[in-house]
Amino acid sequence: MSTPFPAPLPIRRLTPRDLTACADLSEDRGWPREEHKWGLLLSAGTGYGVDDPEGGLITACVVTEYGPAGRPELGAIGMVLVAERHARQGIGRRLMQHVLAEMGTTPLTLHATPHGRPLYEELGFKVTGRAEMVRGHFTAGGPDSAVFTRPATAEDLITILRLDEEVFGTDRTHVLTRLPAFADQLRVAEENGRIIGYAAAWPNLNDQVVGPLIARDTEAAKALIASLAAHTDRPLRTDIDVRHEELLTWAKGRGLASIAFNSVMTYGISELPGDWARRYAPLTVAAG
Repeated sequence: MSTPFPAPLPIRRLTPRDLTACADLSEDRGWPREEHKWGLLLSAGTGYGVDDPEGGLITACVVTEYGPAGRPELGAIGMVLVAERHARQGIGRRLMQHVLAEMGTTPLTLHATPHGRPLYEELGFKVTGRAEMVRGHFTAGGPDSAVFTRPATAEDLITILRLDEEVFGTDRTHVLTRLPAFADQLRVAEENGRIIGYAAAWPNLNDQVVGPLIARDTEAAKALIASLAAHTDRPLRTDIDVRHEELLTWAKGRGLASIAFNSVMTYGISELPGDWARRYAPLTVAAG
């Protein structure tokens, strides 16, 4: 049963100290706790939430800003949650309206589930694409790839950041520099000594989530996924832009099955910046 309050409770900024409360909120809605991911989002982004007078959080979300500090060029909204006992009272709408006001004229993006999409459309978000989540134990097979991959080194980081900004369309330095500590693997694809792509695999429950995945072409993307799979016993999970049909067909042929579809939505811009043809998968759908 929902629990109404006599007056709107204040929305406040969340910090990494709220990690456990955020994980509890995820669990309340039947989501995995995902404490590792929450930790990254709360440290690299800005969390918003409403405290429950009875303890914990009523609602929460995180916005990850990209671009120059203080002058973001894009904001990614994720982990929008409302506690089950407070659902259907307009709290999620009020939180989103607060975020929109806080972000001002900054263009925004998010990945929406079918359940959440109607609210975002009412708030002015437009569907600009789709992502397909695939998961499973990767099965190696077929001819060896002609694309060379290797573990990334500290010396590669500057090149990775430059490539990522070119493909993503804005600077993600403050997030990507956390990848070496956040991810179990960070690998690059190389041709004639030049980096043509990179990918990370990070732990989430029993899975290794592949993302971000940036590559010059589909063959390089395949090589990066296969190289990440070769160095883990866990199932792989990733969210691939549905326009990359060849990569999706290949992944399904290697043991990954379709799990869900999310709508990619934008606010304030007609489409995402950068080069979608080289952007195969996000770091996480919560952060773009």
